[in-house]
Amino acid sequence: MTILIQKAQIIDSKSLHNGQIRDILIENGHIKAIGSELPAQADKIVHQPGLVVSPGWVDIFSHFNDPGYEYKETLTTGAAAAAAGGYTDVFVLPNTKPVVDSKSQVEYIRGGSSSLPVNVWPLGAVTRGLEGKDLAEMYDMRNSGAVAFSDGTSPVQSAGLLLKGLQYVKAFGGTIIQIPDDKTVGANGLMNEGIVSTRLGLPGKPMMAEELMVARDIKLVRYTESRLHFTGISSPKSLEYVRRAKESGLAVSCSVTPYHLFFTDAELVNYDTNLKVYPPLRDASSMEALRKAVKDGLVDCIASHHLPHEFDSKVLEFEYARSGMIGLETAYAVVRTAIPELTSEQTVSLFSTKPRELFGLEQPLIGEGAKAVLTLFQPDGTTRLEEKGTKSKSKNSAFFGTELKGRVLGIVNGTAIQLNESAS
Repeated sequence: MTILIQKAQIIDSKSLHNGQIRDILIENGHIKAIGSELPAQADKIVHQPGLVVSPGWVDIFSHFNDPGYEYKETLTTGAAAAAAGGYTDVFVLPNTKPVVDSKSQVEYIRGGSSSLPVNVWPLGAVTRGLEGKDLAEMYDMRNSGAVAFSDGTSPVQSAGLLLKGLQYVKAFGGTIIQIPDDKTVGANGLMNEGIVSTRLGLPGKPMMAEELMVARDIKLVRYTESRLHFTGISSPKSLEYVRRAKESGLAVSCSVTPYHLFFTDAELVNYDTNLKVYPPLRDASSMEALRKAVKDGLVDCIASHHLPHEFDSKVLEFEYARSGMIGLETAYAVVRTAIPELTSEQTVSLFSTKPRELFGLEQPLIGEGAKAVLTLFQPDGTTRLEEKGTKSKSKNSAFFGTELKGRVLGIVNGTAIQLNESAS
């Protein structure tokens, strides 16, 4: 199959065509030609005003729930949602049943996703069964295709165990991903501790629970000289800790979620369970600090924290609802709306270049003869996702019906081509 992308601005710092508006001809999964006014002879032609093409995007923290919880999401539906959101690569959480804590489980995910349009990369568990007691066999999982290691939504609480984990992965250059949350602080918290939680009469989760964990884990990295990534950062003080760690030369990086850049705890006045997320939404000043950190480059990448839940886990009292929302399809548009001053170059760094660099993924090149691993998007387009239009199996999103700035047109991942409606 051939596809011709017309008059697209190429954003790829390694490409000879970086910043230029060119036609791109793709044949059998490879870029055959790049030039101006290429002959319009192809099975599929994509022509949209303001079109931008970049190396394929990467999401480092999504839950596809397979195996064990396929009623929430499957590898197939998760990959479809990812492709619709512009992602060619997705890291999936080990919080499954059974847990991804052995090479056989890693191989199951790699094998089960091999025919999908998106590259699905398993995150291997740090601890056996996610129980926080003993280390899992991370070396075997690495050799079987685990891209990094995390206990996902059950972050490692024991300093001693995380210390051993960091020492373990250092031997093969691995990285541990951690949601920074000391679960002994505000253990019963349902939302951010502050004025709004007091007004609503809901127990709060203080930002200190995050800050304590960030400070502790940075000390562990300093001691081990290993690699650690914090995801879901939501506290200004945590950002300052990360800044200092980077300035001192530590291999510490961080990511934020789109919804922490868009919503604040004030939006919870109607007890919308779709806004019950983990970590919780913070106040307006914290949100502004996150936005500034993204613009300044302190935040390395955007992590969707795509956490699907079925109807029965969300449509009930706020206290009992599960935390999380789906987010792969809206991630780019939410970030584009929240921080409209981001340039396309900054966007591509956040969504593609930096996560690939941090986790050792191949950096695709937009050049003749190279494999086509591309994301197509329109910074000046609009996105309005409706519940009936989502590719995800679950419907727990607070963005349904919201008009957002920016639009993803689709992906090309080798011979896999998935374009959204009206892309051509």
